[in-house]
Amino acid sequence: MYTYTAVDNKQKQEHIYMKHESEIFNFFNSKFPFNQDGLIEFANSFVTKTYKKGAILSWTDEHVNSLRFLKEGTVREYFAKDDKEMNTNFFVKPQFITDFYSLTKLTPTKKNQECLTDVVIKEMSLETFNAFLFKYECGKQFVDEIFKELIERKENEEFKHFILTPDELYLDLLQNKPEWFQSIPLRHIATYLRMTPETLSRIRKRN
Repeated sequence: MYTYTAVDNKQKQEHIYMKHESEIFNFFNSKFPFNQDGLIEFANSFVTKTYKKGAILSWTDEHVNSLRFLKEGTVREYFAKDDKEMNTNFFVKPQFITDFYSLTKLTPTKKNQECLTDVVIKEMSLETFNAFLFKYECGKQFVDEIFKELIERKENEEFKHFILTPDELYLDLLQNKPEWFQSIPLRHIATYLRMTPETLSRIRKRN
């Protein structure tokens, strides 16, 4: 009769980790000190959804009820009022695109999100997310770290818009986020930089 050993258990766990390795698994494994069992359970709780170019993922005043991780595609985030829009961020790499403040505080979002390309998203319901936070202490650390990053990013962006010239803002974006210029229309990048498309075009020509 075969006896199950610790070696067998280790090999089984290694197989599980390899099987469930994904963008979400790698994202958390590199940024947050989750225990592996908790991380596997977390990654397995997402479902895959696809959206066509032009689809709206969220509207202003809507309650955010899911945790979303961008797997493929490009998404723009913006404020809108009447006929005016102001882009506040773009997502082109595997990362979370959820309005975490709205999600965790149960308040309506002030942002809109639109798919600039066909998009693949890994999604988890708010109910499942809250159950995960309750079960694993590291879940709270994840939320705290996300809020810290959001605050730092907002402060840095506001400071740049205050001290940099339009040319410097463009060059800074070109250096730090060159991938934006590969998949995002220049008219959207212009509104993010708080300038007209014509101004951005002139800046690009002289730089």
